Amino acid sequence: MTMTSLDAVTLGKQLNASDISDTAIALLDEQGTVAAWTHTAERLVGFSAGDVVGRSAALVLPSFKEATTTSAFVEQCRAENGWSGATAVRHRDGRVLDVSVRLTMLRGQDGTARWLASVTDAVPQSGAIDRSVRGPLLARAPIGVGIRDRQLRSTYVNDVAESHDGLPRDRRLGRRFTEVLPGANAETTEAVMRQVLQNGAPKIHEYRTWMPTSQGPEHQFAASFQCLQGADGQALGVCVIGADVTASQRTRERLAVLSQASTRLGSTLDVMQASQELADLAVPLLADHVAVDLEQSISFGEGPPVRIGATGKRLPGLRRAGLASIHRGVPESPWLRGEPVFVPPVSPFTDVLRAGKSLLEPVLDTASGTWVDKVPELAHRVREHGVHSIMVVPIRARRSLLGVALFVRTKDPVPFHEVDLLLAEELVGRAAQSLNNARQYARKHTAALTLQRHLPPRRLKGGTAVEAASRYLPADLDHGVGGDWFDVIPLSGARVALVVGDVIGHGLHAAATMGRLRSAVHTLADMEPPPDELLAHLDDTVQRLGEEDADTPDQTPAVVGATCLYAVYDPATRRCTMASAGHPPPAIIFPQGRVTYLDLPTGAPLGVGLGDPFDSVELELAEGSVLALYTDGLIETREHDIEEGMRRLGTVLAQPGRSLEDLCDIATQSLPDQTPCDDVTLLLVRTRSLSPTRVASWTLPGDQSAVRTARTLAARQLTEWGLEDLQDATQLIVSELVTNAIRHGTGQIGLRLIRHQVLTCEVSDTDAFAPRPRRARTTDENGRGLSLVTKLSRRWGSRSIPGGKVVWAEQDLPHTSGPRSAPA
Repeated sequence: MTMTSLDAVTLGKQLNASDISDTAIALLDEQGTVAAWTHTAERLVGFSAGDVVGRSAALVLPSFKEATTTSAFVEQCRAENGWSGATAVRHRDGRVLDVSVRLTMLRGQDGTARWLASVTDAVPQSGAIDRSVRGPLLARAPIGVGIRDRQLRSTYVNDVAESHDGLPRDRRLGRRFTEVLPGANAETTEAVMRQVLQNGAPKIHEYRTWMPTSQGPEHQFAASFQCLQGADGQALGVCVIGADVTASQRTRERLAVLSQASTRLGSTLDVMQASQELADLAVPLLADHVAVDLEQSISFGEGPPVRIGATGKRLPGLRRAGLASIHRGVPESPWLRGEPVFVPPVSPFTDVLRAGKSLLEPVLDTASGTWVDKVPELAHRVREHGVHSIMVVPIRARRSLLGVALFVRTKDPVPFHEVDLLLAEELVGRAAQSLNNARQYARKHTAALTLQRHLPPRRLKGGTAVEAASRYLPADLDHGVGGDWFDVIPLSGARVALVVGDVIGHGLHAAATMGRLRSAVHTLADMEPPPDELLAHLDDTVQRLGEEDADTPDQTPAVVGATCLYAVYDPATRRCTMASAGHPPPAIIFPQGRVTYLDLPTGAPLGVGLGDPFDSVELELAEGSVLALYTDGLIETREHDIEEGMRRLGTVLAQPGRSLEDLCDIATQSLPDQTPCDDVTLLLVRTRSLSPTRVASWTLPGDQSAVRTARTLAARQLTEWGLEDLQDATQLIVSELVTNAIRHGTGQIGLRLIRHQVLTCEVSDTDAFAPRPRRARTTDENGRGLSLVTKLSRRWGSRSIPGGKVVWAEQDLPHTSGPRSAPA
């Protein structure tokens, strides 16, 4: 019997009073107006009959507003692929409740239509899997629904009622039970209805009878009765819902096993294990053999989800994730777990993948020439093991297709029926929740691994300035990322920037914020501001990120904060300048092994919005000194305070003969708690110095004579270094930079050449404004100098210094370059 509506109510195979008491009933007309109300509806949503009868159903059901009629609303619901009745209703106190709604069309004597709306609370009851199964089972079960007036005469009825007692609609409408089916059952039923009309409480009546078209044994029926109220709260009639609740012992056993085993599903975040749990649970409970195939990207947490109905011409690739069989070794399956599964272009699997709807083949056609022969390795096993009935159920989460589950019967001679498919869908639906959670976890884990690979520096480039080593231990061991970061950033003039930071929080959100701050530091470092200015700009960036993360402009920004220590070391002068934004002080290990913590102005953490300026400290470091930059996770634990942690770290680092890698290992392995509650980062750098023979500097007058002098001095120095090949380009670069310094500055000009990994030419002047290249017109006499510098150098830039600026340009060294004479 095919039902002509979205069907009825949560009334199960083992109906009881609690089922009815949880079901809110309302009667709607074709225009969507509430025609009758019930006590159960009032108990669920708080509205009385006087509040809603005669008003639009949209008062309680917000989604109804978009529909012009009740039929249109039903079609709208049907159009939503996979709609299960889940929606929201409005409570009288303003709350929004998640519920399950079913609608059944009823017809009256004059052909008018009424719609029975039944609503149940969607919040699941613990340990009640049988109740969740009964809803879907009954949504397709033949349920008879009728409305009777105060005189117990039939006024509206659905098509299914006839299949229960053999009475056609025209004979039933306008008459009482006792008039058309006289007997004890009819009298008892009318007595129950009178009680309902009198006291308003719902009732259940169970009885046994023969089906009108069946010669078999009696069937067990259950009928529920609810009093329908008008706008004045008085009884208008009775709503009668009847169902054939004849259930086989096997179905009852399955429901019981499902209830007991429900805790097994969802116990893991591993998609392969979750798939195997589904297969193990279904065999032999429901099938002789079960295979669970997942869309292949799910196992790796990569790629966008596959949308139901959007597979196009190309079907999603599947990979076998779960296998179970009543036979040892699962001989029915040609594919093992983890192997890709071939799906022929025409097969039951293809239909399920494209439509996202289940397929039931009670009798599988295995004759020669069918789709089975398209997969020879499968065809052999199907015929050898006697596969005779299958069900293919899509594994869906919202509108995404996660895969398919195949249920097979071989030894069991009974074909799959509709009730088996319903149970399989319920089982797969529960497993889909677990698989979707596992998929989300896999995606986050993959994202975390990607962050872990790409956010921290892959190789620390200290150049000729420092030797560097590092360690990073995230507190979020599941994802392997956190909010700490560190860097060694090459700067101009052989200098390096050293940075370590700590974003508030742990895990992916902190890692994402950390990545944004790390990128910001790199961008700011390229501009080469002093450490205190860089932290001021970074503080603005953190505050802006917090404002961007707010959900609305008027909402208080989300908490986004960080601490940071930024230092710049110059190997030519062995001077290090650093500033801190709420970060622990760095440790300095002198070449003799003495350890001290630098008395550095702490400053406010980034993002707190105090607006206070940051202070820089400059000091000279002996060659071979070790600078230790770290986060508080290295020195602070649950049981030990910061001072104790700093003493422990200082003791560990006071080993001058150790390599930096050894010191990193010893420092992190000495943590009292090997599972830290905070991210741990350690950056160690050993300072180097440039030999005076690698640096040449001069002071020039601020007039035109400086250009020729600069060219001569540069050429002479390059000859001494054995870099004659760079003389022409260097002289041109020096000429342009010194000329600009004369034009825009006042006073003396500085010229410095540095021979390290590259050749750096620096010109300093008293003008604070950074030079900017411009496109010169054909008639312009000037404006081409920086364009020439750009073509001759590998890169160039400028940085601020006290009293002016430095403009620099770098050139690659020839591979065979070297000084002509031994260093003095």
